[in-house]
Amino acid sequence: MQLSNGTWFRAEYSTFIVDSEATKYQLTVGGYSGDAGHGMSTANGMMFTTFDSDNDVSGNNCAARRGGGFWWKKCGKAHITTYENGDPIGGYFWKTLPDNDIELKTSRS
Repeated sequence: MQLSNGTWFRAEYSTFIVDSEATKYQLTVGGYSGDAGHGMSTANGMMFTTFDSDNDVSGNNCAARRGGGFWWKKCGKAHITTYENGDPIGGYFWKTLPDNDIELKTSRS
């Protein structure tokens, strides 16, 4: 992930499994390494939430609140999936970064 100030951070996972539609695409994630912090920790075991399928435990729909689908628990520590015309929208963040007040510019896999 790259911050708006140009600094790069890395988060890698040895386990990243997205289950089937029958489980609402439940995520299994583990084996974190890197310098960005384990931003996906609250996503582990969560089902995918979208505008029309609220599977988080926040009491409201995190996909509607944050602007896109993700493995939300309570609107999360990480959100790197929402784009419109190539630009991130609805909050683009990784809350476990050393300075999480700086906006994310991009991410890549």
